[in-house]
Amino acid sequence: MDVRRPDTSRSQGPTIVTGATGFAGRHLLDRLAADGDRSVVAWHRPGGHPPDRDRLVTWCSVDLTDATAVMRAVAGAAPARIYHLAGAPNVATSWHRPVAHLRANALGTHHLLRAVQRAAPRCRVLVISSAQVYQPSDDPIREDAPLVPVNPYGISKLAEDQLALRAAADDGLDVVVARPFNHAGPGQAPTFAVSNFARQIARIEAGHEAPRLGTGNLDARRDLTDVRDVVDAYCRIMAGAPRGRAYNVCSGRAWRIGDLLSELLQLSHAEVVVETDRTQLRPHDVAIVQGDATRIRSELGWTPAIPVEQTLADTLDWWRAQPHQP
Repeated sequence: MDVRRPDTSRSQGPTIVTGATGFAGRHLLDRLAADGDRSVVAWHRPGGHPPDRDRLVTWCSVDLTDATAVMRAVAGAAPARIYHLAGAPNVATSWHRPVAHLRANALGTHHLLRAVQRAAPRCRVLVISSAQVYQPSDDPIREDAPLVPVNPYGISKLAEDQLALRAAADDGLDVVVARPFNHAGPGQAPTFAVSNFARQIARIEAGHEAPRLGTGNLDARRDLTDVRDVVDAYCRIMAGAPRGRAYNVCSGRAWRIGDLLSELLQLSHAEVVVETDRTQLRPHDVAIVQGDATRIRSELGWTPAIPVEQTLADTLDWWRAQPHQP
């Protein structure tokens, strides 16, 4: 373990957030604004989700799979910190588009780290990996667990993860890694279970759908953390983690998906019939995914603060407030 702490003398440069229009990226921008960071350069993918021009950030369109564009953007910004959240985020779609996931997650990270090495070698970089890099286990998963992913998404994130750690070990870059487990909250895409359920309930309440809610596997158990706690963990890792260190970001509790749905249904005023939707069933679904948060708790003092009941209520309220409820 490299015990050297981040060089705080670099605080004058701006902060880059890649994937700034994504789910966690938007919440991270909120957190940085609340912390008073007025030097944020927010990257978004050309042709992707449009940026929020009302935010007090500098928006920059960057294709991470274009090495020249990444080099130009890093050199132009001369950043002190980079939160690297960009990439393909979905396990389900990775079965159908494995090459696209490898390009976005592995190649994009390679280009970013190469640009940092050449143009901003003193910049601190937080790379967001995933709990999907681990071999499935019935026991809580620690950071030293076997790295044996079981789906194309996990393989692409493992490549990203190891590129980051090798950049620290071999190239001397100030890189740290977060391995988040499942997270949820307001603004999440409906391709994820909690947001999917909340969206369906909101549409049923508004009369846009029949009172039937389709689900995938309700017996799966998943470690779940509020996205606002997750970005708090990212800030803790950025501020205090030793170079080359990886941290699980998780609650340490595995919730049964059916229980999360039951809690959402209790928050609804509609009568809803729950039905299995085979299109939502994943091939090779893992029965339980639960993290061990001992390292981040003991070394950085981070623990989740938002109870899952609030996460569910806030997610449902967010969908209720969407004007067209897509």
